Amino acid sequence: MRSSLLSLSLIMLCYAGVAYSHAQTVDLNFNTKVSHPAYKRDHPRVLFDESHNNADTFYGRFRPFTELIMNDGYEVASGAQILSKKALRRYAVLIIVNALGPREHNEASAFTNDECDTVREWVRSGGSLLLITDHAPFSAAMGELSKRFGVELTAGYTIDKVHYNKDSDDQTELIFTREDGLIGNHPITNGRDSSERINRIITFSGTSIRGPNDSVAFLRLSNTAMDVVPPEAKPRKADEPAPDYKPVSAVGRAQGIAFEFGKGRVVVFGEAAMLSAQTTKQGMRFGMNVPGIDNRQLALNVMHWLSKLLK
Repeated sequence: MRSSLLSLSLIMLCYAGVAYSHAQTVDLNFNTKVSHPAYKRDHPRVLFDESHNNADTFYGRFRPFTELIMNDGYEVASGAQILSKKALRRYAVLIIVNALGPREHNEASAFTNDECDTVREWVRSGGSLLLITDHAPFSAAMGELSKRFGVELTAGYTIDKVHYNKDSDDQTELIFTREDGLIGNHPITNGRDSSERINRIITFSGTSIRGPNDSVAFLRLSNTAMDVVPPEAKPRKADEPAPDYKPVSAVGRAQGIAFEFGKGRVVVFGEAAMLSAQTTKQGMRFGMNVPGIDNRQLALNVMHWLSKLLK
């Protein structure tokens, strides 16, 4: 069993890189229209961070997401400035997606200590944070910021030999359904009425997270989920083979959590492509554009909770 999982880990590690290559492009045919916008008069201001070597940007892979929430009535601006008290004071929601450290050291913290402290205090005072990370190096680069909120990120990536997308035959594409008990009870998953209820979600090559005690795991990993983590030791000689990645149980962890923090709110995802809409030359879809899932509605519900439309 161990050898087969390690072989799988190498395959999936190669696959995980595909989501951030030129093999996939934004699906320009994805429907971002909202029939009944949540905000028609007041328009909550949202800052989309682009100041930390982010792999996902306002007009890049997250363009469908930003267009969707703008059509729902949010006023969204991209930000290329340091996350200071002055930069954040005009906004109700801060979105950070897949930040990275400097180009030569991507796994280094993407944020200074001052930025981490500023964001924490801004949320504590009433702001709302949507923090979206992914497998390494993103989880490493965003770890210092997540720790300010008591959120632990895994260095590796997550597989599940039972609850995965059988159509793609990819154990990193995880399936969360109400039927299997992996979608937790929360205003985000319940929505404002039955038409907004979340029943089925797919994530794509992400990592696992653990929140503070008062957090709700609304995308809970199953008892068969495993994190494939990198080795702690490195080769001591140039010709020495690298140690194998190691699978460990992900029981008690999640890929989507939400919690109150002081007067503010926090949502953390351990996978980013789920809220994008991408396609390949072969016609494969990744994200909110996959038929038969509720990822699109989840994006709206998350924003409704962060902007306090959902109680």
